[in-house]
Amino acid sequence: MGVARAVEEFLDHLEHGRGLSAHSIRAYNGDLDNLVAFVRQRVDGEPDASGLDLDTLRDWLWASTEQGLARATIARRSASARAFTRWMHESGRIDTDPGLRLRAPKAESRLPRVLTSPQIGGVLDSLAAGAVSGDPVALRDLAVVELLYGSGLRVGELIGADLPDVDLERLTVRVLGKGAKQRVVPFGVPGAAALGRYLTEGRPTLAARPSADPRAFFLGRTGKRLGTRSVYALVARLLEPLPGSGPAGPHTLRHTAATHLLDGGADLRAVQELLGHASLGTTQIYTHVSTERLRESYRSAHPRA
Repeated sequence: MGVARAVEEFLDHLEHGRGLSAHSIRAYNGDLDNLVAFVRQRVDGEPDASGLDLDTLRDWLWASTEQGLARATIARRSASARAFTRWMHESGRIDTDPGLRLRAPKAESRLPRVLTSPQIGGVLDSLAAGAVSGDPVALRDLAVVELLYGSGLRVGELIGADLPDVDLERLTVRVLGKGAKQRVVPFGVPGAAALGRYLTEGRPTLAARPSADPRAFFLGRTGKRLGTRSVYALVARLLEPLPGSGPAGPHTLRHTAATHLLDGGADLRAVQELLGHASLGTTQIYTHVSTERLRESYRSAHPRA
C-alpha cells in the first residue's frame, strides 16, 4: 500500500473511528502530508508504506529542524508520525512499528496566558454595557464570553451546542468534547442571565434570517451557526488592549477559568471533569500557573520577599 493512501485511511479512522475534531485532523493531515512529500523526494515513484523506516522518520524530523521550525512543531510532527505508524502496525498494514523508537525534542514549556479577575471583570462589564441597547449581536457576544469563561468550554464545544443542550433551569450545558465524549458542564447565575436574554431578545432576530439554522444555539449575523473564526475575532478584539503575552483567543478564557477555580480552592479532579481532560496530567499545568501567581503576589507584597 502506498504511503499517501495509508494516510488517507488513517485520517478517515481518526474522524470516524476515534471522533477527533476537525482541528485535530487538519493538524495530522498537515504533518503527514509533509512526511509523504519528504519520502517522495527520496524514492522513484509512489513510496510504499512498508518502506517507511526509522531512519526515514528521523531524517524527516532533522530536515524539519534544519528549516528552523519550532521545537513544539517538531514534537507535534513526531507525535503524528508515531500515531500513524502505530495504527499501520496495529491494523496489519506493516509488520513492525518504526515509530516506536522515534524521539523528538521536548516542546518548550510555556505557561498559558491567564487574565486577572479585574481584567476578565472589565471585559464582561464592557460587553454588558454594549448589550444594554438590545443589539442581538451584542447580546450574543456577552453570552458567548460568559459561557467560555463561566464553563471553561473549548470553542468547538461552544459553537456546537444546540438549543436543547442549554438548560437555564439547571444552569448546565451539554457539550460534545474531544473523542466525541459528551459531558454536562455547569455555568453560573450571571451566565444564565446573559444566555437567557440572548435567547429571548437576541437570537429571534438572528433566527429570522433566510438561511438561519433552527437548531444551533449561537447564531452568526446571517443566521447560520456561529463559526470558530467569529469567536476568535471577538475574543482577540476584547483581549488586545489588555497587558500580557501569549495567545489572545478563546482558549485564554478556558485557561483563566481553570486557574481561577484552582485559586478559589476547587479540587483538581473537579476541574479536570469540568474541562473534559482525559488525563489529570493535562489539568495539572494550571497548578503551575496558580503557583506562579502565588509567587508573584508574594514577591510584590511580602516585606521579606
